[in-house]
Amino acid sequence: MRIGFIGAGRMGIPMIRRLTAAGHDVRALGRGPAARGAITATGATAVGSVPEAGQHAEAVVICVFTDAQAREVCLDSGLLETMPAGSVLILHTTGSPDTATAVAAAPAAAGRLVVDAPVSGGPHNIADGSLTVFLGGTDAAVARARPVLTAYADPVLAVGELGNGQRVKLVNNSLFAAQIGLVTEAVRLAGELGLTEAEVLSALPHASSSGRAVLSVAAKGSVAAFAESVGEFLRKDIAVVRELTDRLGSDLGLLDPAIRAAAGSG
Repeated sequence: MRIGFIGAGRMGIPMIRRLTAAGHDVRALGRGPAARGAITATGATAVGSVPEAGQHAEAVVICVFTDAQAREVCLDSGLLETMPAGSVLILHTTGSPDTATAVAAAPAAAGRLVVDAPVSGGPHNIADGSLTVFLGGTDAAVARARPVLTAYADPVLAVGELGNGQRVKLVNNSLFAAQIGLVTEAVRLAGELGLTEAEVLSALPHASSSGRAVLSVAAKGSVAAFAESVGEFLRKDIAVVRELTDRLGSDLGLLDPAIRAAAGSG
């Protein structure tokens, strides 16, 4: 497939590498020499503007960090206007479900497909093709996006209508942040019982309390080190969850104190 790619960074470059290795023709945005060099090293073609990435593309992947960046790229750059009819826009950015629906509702999106496809995992998962994708959109849009996503993701989970990918990812990250908060409190308790953090983290991954949060913290060696590595991402996503629940007149319930404990570890 002919694929445009915007967001050739920490996650984007390994995605592009997997796409080119799978035989796709990728044109990725690279505005500076370093970015262009990283793109061409993957076997892709570097282009200098967002609309260039969309020209003649059967699919365009957006892998930027924030909602604001995703909206700017999709709605203010001329990208949709350059994408051919029938092509699909794939939004990897984790953010509000409203972003995907706003993009799909834009007049320039007429005749084009949109999916929200937030991910769970990191560059190492992309490298071995085991990234998890939560995919929201119509059956036609999901079918169009799947051959792109399966180059670097397994499983690719269709979770319903457009925006549901974001909703599932936000629930996931809220639960994960709460679990990190519980690990933080467990380490505090261990200290009060006379254990070092290293001692308790070397043991818990092998016990009944183990799980992704425990394993992730143990791999980094400390709660503080893990919080430093993922804190920016989790804080961004939890802010979105809080905004959405406030709008609904709801809250995070029992997740909230645990999430706040996790925030205190960063």
